[in-house]
Amino acid sequence: MHTTTAEDVMVPLNSYPHIPYWFTLRQAIVEMENGELETAGRKSLPRFVLVFDEQYQLMGSLRRRDVFRGLEPDFLEKTTAGIMTDPKSDFSELSRVDDVDGLRLRAERPVSEVMQPIKAIVNHYDSLMQVVNLMVHHDTSIVPVMKVDSIVGVVRSVDVFREIAKLVL
Repeated sequence: MHTTTAEDVMVPLNSYPHIPYWFTLRQAIVEMENGELETAGRKSLPRFVLVFDEQYQLMGSLRRRDVFRGLEPDFLEKTTAGIMTDPKSDFSELSRVDDVDGLRLRAERPVSEVMQPIKAIVNHYDSLMQVVNLMVHHDTSIVPVMKVDSIVGVVRSVDVFREIAKLVL
């Protein structure tokens, strides 16, 4: 019986969106919007992009919510936990949320300011259950796959779930 490995379920790096750390949030949004992935006949947009340095070493990842955080107006960051408790209290502050020029300006921030560190990496030969273990214990839904000394792909939780479903159902 064949043991399913990370390499068996990964999306190859050349098919997964990845960007350099100096790209702007706007450029990352373009990559995410144009990065349609197809697996098992289903299409989806990536929830993450991988971020690399000049030597093509993995630095981190950028999630959709990291982009949102990077686009968030400064006055919202200063409220308790980023949540406005009484939005009627200062209408002038709220009107800035709809300021498209401000949004576009914030979209020029480099992704390195809001990206997240990689929580776990698997080897291409690691078993599916090792991948599950890392995803659960590191609370992540994406795990880069290493072969020799390079990142060769990404295992996404949706792909792992599909493989688990085949085994269970």
